[in-house]
Amino acid sequence: MKTLLVMPLLFLLFGYTNGQSFKSSESEVVFFSSAPLEDIKATNVKGTGLFNAGTGAIAFVVPIKGFQFRKSLMQQHFNENYMESGKYPQATFEGRLKGYDPQIAGSQEVLAEGRMTIHGVTNNISIKGQFTKLDRSIEMQSKFWIKVADYDIDIPRVVFYNIAEEVEVTVMFRFQEF
Repeated sequence: MKTLLVMPLLFLLFGYTNGQSFKSSESEVVFFSSAPLEDIKATNVKGTGLFNAGTGAIAFVVPIKGFQFRKSLMQQHFNENYMESGKYPQATFEGRLKGYDPQIAGSQEVLAEGRMTIHGVTNNISIKGQFTKLDRSIEMQSKFWIKVADYDIDIPRVVFYNIAEEVEVTVMFRFQEF
């Protein structure tokens, strides 16, 4: 009986998608900063995402405290001094894919256009990526650059040679049908 009541509610909330809705089952977000004195790399496997293959709508949430560094002091400075993760706990992206055809198996080059929010600042961006359709899942990969100044992340002059003004971001999300 409960199932009969819940099903119409789910259709109202998510719409009828005929097997076109996917949620992330695993993720990896890596950022890399190459600067004259030091390279900094951090990895985050706690991101989540949703993708509607029928409409091309896509969204991600990445918890800032989920980034893991080689040195614990780097992680502490990242969270407290630069990203202020207590105040801005997550980075998000909401947008649509251009160039994705859900009928095509294998890999496709796509363009994600939307709004990325980091450190409380939202910017319109376009990111190229690769979508690979597998049996019952889709894998998304992309590599792009972010200017830290575009998101009001201040780099103190004293560590200017330790942190790059632009960081390379590599993302991988695997989506499962739901």
